Amino acid sequence: MARHTHSIPLTIDYIELSVTDMRAAQDFYGAAFGWSFTSYGDEYSGIRTAAESESDSEEAGGLLLAESVSRGGPLVLLYSDDLDGTLDQVKAAGGTVVNGPYEFPGGRRFHFLDPSGNELGVWGDA
Repeated sequence: MARHTHSIPLTIDYIELSVTDMRAAQDFYGAAFGWSFTSYGDEYSGIRTAAESESDSEEAGGLLLAESVSRGGPLVLLYSDDLDGTLDQVKAAGGTVVNGPYEFPGGRRFHFLDPSGNELGVWGDA
C-alpha cells in the first residue's frame, strides 16, 4: 500500500468501501468524481481523490472486493461546490439517487447507491 501520511489525530483518515465488481466501482467513482486508483491486485485498489492528486504516495481509502454489500452502518458524505452538477455526474456514471436533493441546516444534500449498492451522500452549501 502507498505510504500514508495524513496522520491528523482523531480524524477520519482512511475509508474502505466494499464492492462486488472492482472494474464497475472504479469506472463509476472515476466518472462521477474524478477519482483514480492504485491497484494492489484483483481484490484491492487504493483511492486517490482530488485531495491526494499532488502526492504520489497519499490515498483517501480503498475499494475492497467482497461477495456482497449491505446498506446501513456509517454514511460517507462527500462535499461538492456544485451539488446539482455532481448530481448529474452521479446519474450519468450509473449511480442511483435514493434521497434528495433536500435542504438541511448546513445546505443541501442527496444520497445515492453506487453499482455495488453502497449508499453515500453528497452535500453542498445552500
